Amino acid sequence: MSDRSLHIAWLGAGPAARETGGVPGVATELLRGLALRGHRIDCHRPGSGHALPDRLDGVENVTFIWGTSDWRWSSWYNRTRIGAFVSGLLSRGFASVRLRRQVARRHREDPYDVVYQFSNIESLAVPASLAHSVPLVIHPETHIMGELRFMISERRLALRCQPAYTLLIAVAVMSVRSLVQRLSIRRARLLVCISGVFRDHLVRDYGFPLERTVVVPNPVQLGRFDEADLTREIGAPPTILVLGRIAVRKGVEDVVAVARTLLERGIDVRILVIGRTSLFSDYTKLLEDLPPENSEFLGAIPPAEVPAMLARSDLLLQASKYEPFGLTVGEALAAGVPVVATTEVGAIEGVDGSVLSAVRPGDVGGMVAAIAAMLDRLRARPGELRTKARAEAERLFAPDLVCEQISAALERVVEDA
Repeated sequence: MSDRSLHIAWLGAGPAARETGGVPGVATELLRGLALRGHRIDCHRPGSGHALPDRLDGVENVTFIWGTSDWRWSSWYNRTRIGAFVSGLLSRGFASVRLRRQVARRHREDPYDVVYQFSNIESLAVPASLAHSVPLVIHPETHIMGELRFMISERRLALRCQPAYTLLIAVAVMSVRSLVQRLSIRRARLLVCISGVFRDHLVRDYGFPLERTVVVPNPVQLGRFDEADLTREIGAPPTILVLGRIAVRKGVEDVVAVARTLLERGIDVRILVIGRTSLFSDYTKLLEDLPPENSEFLGAIPPAEVPAMLARSDLLLQASKYEPFGLTVGEALAAGVPVVATTEVGAIEGVDGSVLSAVRPGDVGGMVAAIAAMLDRLRARPGELRTKARAEAERLFAPDLVCEQISAALERVVEDA
């Protein structure tokens, strides 16, 4: 239990209807963990309501207040992916603004100690009556300036894969959002940053004071990966899993180059690429250049199948050029899978070097060498490395540990207000 029970107004992203990874899964773990520490949370959601994941059943202290957004995938405004991207942003924005009245009313009836804006930097649902009297804590999962930077730098890749108008619309929307975020972030009393590398981006790009930040990693629901066999031998051939969006800044072109180089050097592996596109970026055309002799693109899989897929894999490759965290890294370690990742992947911070190899973004040769070295270590002592990987996930990403750190940070903010 925490030293002080806080009344928290939760804004931004929330849980999905089913147990899942990603941002909704992180929201579930944070809500559950903070509530179990004795904090009372009003979770204000812009949508019109949906079922909640089982992990929140019976958890006291969490109240959901639903909004009025009736945005639907099957509607006319979602006939194209870029249309769904724009209409979804507009719908959530308008619904968040309408939430202000509800947030203000509940604050009058039972005052909030802190406003907690999760995932998004834009705090559109914070009413003026709270803005100057209640401390605002922002806990972003990405920042639009980072997304925009790579959309522009990778424009030639993007134009190989999708129409020019898609890129132009996405850049225009992201440019506006970047400006809004740069203004919105100044209102925060504290930034909860999910990695040190992400904090550096936020401080540099948005001019936020370093002294008003704290680094706390995302939680991983470790129980999803309890069935993984930590004593299993390396595969013949070993399976290298690439798990994440097939989109801008994910290093998709580098994954293709790694696969071709491994084949040319006679390093026997099986590379499986799994993921879906984003609404504003689709790089799947690049995967047509994967060598079929050692690689395969499987498309998207349901989140419920991710633990089993990781349990059958030997190594995770995360080639991102910008990655505030990279939840798949924590999930891979929880399943006993060592990782090769770039230094831009936030989740690798603090991970023991025996189960992690870090290389510079875009360094294909470095990735190939790291993969070969890690597979050699895994062949020599598979049980030791897999057990160590799991231990690192428990040490760094256990929900209880993460929520304890966030709870302490929130209490300090309230005390200093």
